Amino acid sequence: METTHPVPGVALRLLENLTSAVLLFDARLRLRYINPAGEMLFALSARHLLGQDAQTILPCPGGQLSHKLEQVMRSAQPVTERELELPLHDGRRVTISCTAQALPDEGSGSEVMVELIQLDRQLRISREEHLLSQQRATQSLVRGLAHEVKNPLGGLRGAAQLLDAELADPGLREYTRIIIAEADRLQVLMDRMLGPNRPQRFEEVNIHQVLERVRLLVEAETGLAVLTDYDPSLPPVRGDVDRLIQALLNIARNGARAAGADGRLVFATRVQRKFTIGERHYRLVVRVEIRDDGPGIPQDLQERIFLPMVSGEQGGTGLGLTIAQTLVNQHGGLIECQSESGDTRFLVYLPLDPSYER
Repeated sequence: METTHPVPGVALRLLENLTSAVLLFDARLRLRYINPAGEMLFALSARHLLGQDAQTILPCPGGQLSHKLEQVMRSAQPVTERELELPLHDGRRVTISCTAQALPDEGSGSEVMVELIQLDRQLRISREEHLLSQQRATQSLVRGLAHEVKNPLGGLRGAAQLLDAELADPGLREYTRIIIAEADRLQVLMDRMLGPNRPQRFEEVNIHQVLERVRLLVEAETGLAVLTDYDPSLPPVRGDVDRLIQALLNIARNGARAAGADGRLVFATRVQRKFTIGERHYRLVVRVEIRDDGPGIPQDLQERIFLPMVSGEQGGTGLGLTIAQTLVNQHGGLIECQSESGDTRFLVYLPLDPSYER
């Protein structure tokens, strides 16, 4: 058993703060070192991975990567492979770019250092930046439109009330009451588009208490039993309880409707390390997952699902997810959607960093 760390102190600090995965294999292609980004990529601890051979850790089809590492060991020439599909132990498949180079080692002949860059992650960051930019533009447009509509709507309702008071014919008064009722319905719609009008009240929030409140509301409304898979070690987040409840409730209601009476709805929480939201990189974020086994969201809707008036439901207003995204954005977070038939997941990311400026 080794008594010294295979990486010198300064280099170790550099490696442990990289966002790309770095692995060091010995002359027998057994893992000697993996940095925290590598642990995050494989969703396994260094203790579990150390000592395993390259083919076990990097099981690309046909032993492609392990053969390349043997080639690097023999020739001492670096090798780069792009857009490789790497299957992971938990069933995920990620697309990576891999660079391997030999490192001479006085004690054991030579070692191979491997750097893995997850291309999916880069694509996700670009997609998130686009989503946040789109959300800001949409929110500005929607709020402007809602304000413009509310003013004449109030005048229309007031005129209908005055007319209703002057009419003696009950049949005619029925028409004015329809106008008033429709004006009230549109007023509610405009209020929803504008979002909460009270100041934000941020405090330390136990995200599981928020989820339990949402769970009880969903179960009372739908009769569907919600399953939970919580990480009890999660620290509190800074947030507005009412806004977080509203955001998660909007997502959960959609999931319950998609799952149906005999379906499955799951709430899960985890911590993610070194996570990027838009242009900001966070040391820690909370990930809240709301998962259903419904028919899934059509592919053509997935890119637009957070836009207002876009709904996969007959008669839906398409505002629930727009409002949820806006409320989560106010917490410095983001909502993502992954969907296929039988497995739809809404992932809510909320920063945990104490340095986060609100």
